Amino acid sequence: MTAAIRPRRSVLYMPGSNPRVLEKAKGLAADALVFDLEDAVAPDAKAAARAGVLATIAAGGYGARELVIRSNGLNTPWGHADLVAAAASGAHAVLLPKVEDAGTVRAAAGILDAAGAPPGLAIWCMMETPRGMLKAAEIAEAHPRLGGFVMGTNDLAKDLNARHTRERLPLITALGLCLLAARANGLAILDGVFPDVADEEGFAFACRQGAELGFDGKTVIHPKQIGPANAAFGPDAAEVAWARKVIAAFAEAAAAGKGVLLVDGKLIEALHVETARRTVALADAIAALETARPAGA
Repeated sequence: MTAAIRPRRSVLYMPGSNPRVLEKAKGLAADALVFDLEDAVAPDAKAAARAGVLATIAAGGYGARELVIRSNGLNTPWGHADLVAAAASGAHAVLLPKVEDAGTVRAAAGILDAAGAPPGLAIWCMMETPRGMLKAAEIAEAHPRLGGFVMGTNDLAKDLNARHTRERLPLITALGLCLLAARANGLAILDGVFPDVADEEGFAFACRQGAELGFDGKTVIHPKQIGPANAAFGPDAAEVAWARKVIAAFAEAAAAGKGVLLVDGKLIEALHVETARRTVALADAIAALETARPAGA
């Protein structure tokens, strides 16, 4: 399931057991929403949270945003039922926690298929353990339903006994392995959360770093992080204008039989045009998403 050009600049985690938060999210500007049935829900509230999430998604009101259900693991008492429920939920994707091998993806796909899930229901994988990092390439090509990776950097840092540093050097190898595996297989990939909500400058730095590395967006845990993530991972007006200029100039050069050209003194080749087209497609997709967003968002 090759990832389409779809805005995923900010992807907000929400506790599936908190109806107030789920309702408030309808008015937020996040590109995608994760209804969390795993870490954010206590064991004795799992079944009720699942039912509440299903009812909330069925009621609608989230516009054209991507809706994702984070299930419990298949090795828990709730994981299988979560996937069966997600199959007919109307969500766009299921997010599997702590994926460490391709077999987990295939098992999840089998459950979704047996439950009658539509072909477009994607599987996303939380990549958050050392074993998962070492198996990233295998996981990335596990099944046609696979849509992308989501980095679980807090759990990964814990397992590595690594320190949380501004530059994230202890995690760079793991981030790179997952980026390579995702891009080699046409998958989307989202950067991990930044837990210190009060550190706005630190969050802005993390977003810039994630965008520079090549991530499609940032998973966030608080509404105040949505705006900065959207700004960091989306093209600004100047970038879009430049991209359109490159596309137009290259088309004119191609019609004249030229393969390379100069635009404002910069050498432009086919690879630059491909990037420009992606920039324009993303900008157009963001505009369409914002047009379809509920009033107040």
